[in-house]
Amino acid sequence: MRNLIYYLTIGLFIIGCASSIKTTTTKDIQLPDGAVRIANEELEYELIIIDIGFETYLATIAKPESYYSQEYYELKNKLYVFEWNVRARNPLRYNNAIYENEINYDSAIDYGLEVNYKLFNYFKFVEHKYKQRFY
Repeated sequence: MRNLIYYLTIGLFIIGCASSIKTTTTKDIQLPDGAVRIANEELEYELIIIDIGFETYLATIAKPESYYSQEYYELKNKLYVFEWNVRARNPLRYNNAIYENEINYDSAIDYGLEVNYKLFNYFKFVEHKYKQRFY
C-alpha cells in the first residue's frame, strides 16, 4: 500500500534495485488510467510516469521514437535529469507540485531506446504542459 501511495503522488521516478533485494513490482499493482510503465526485469529498473496527458502527448505531439538516436536521448536526458534534480532539491524556488521527487537516472546504465525516448519526451511534455524551460 505504501508503494501505491508513492506511485500516485509522484510524476516520474526510476527505481534501481540490487539483484539480491526482493521488491514488489508494479505489475502486481493496479496503476491509474493514463499511467505509462516501462520496465526491464533483467536490468531491474522501471520507469513509471503518472501525469494526465502524457500518453496523449506521446501519441500526438512527440516525434517518433526513431527520430533521434539513443545516444542523443541519453545526452539530453543527462542534462534534463540534472536540472530536474536541482529543482526538486529547491522546493522554495521551484514549484514542488511539479518537481516532487528527484530522478535516479544513471547515465552509465543502458536503459535502451524506449526508456530514453519516453523519459526525454516526459521532459518535453513538462515544458509543454507546465510552461517550464530546462535550459
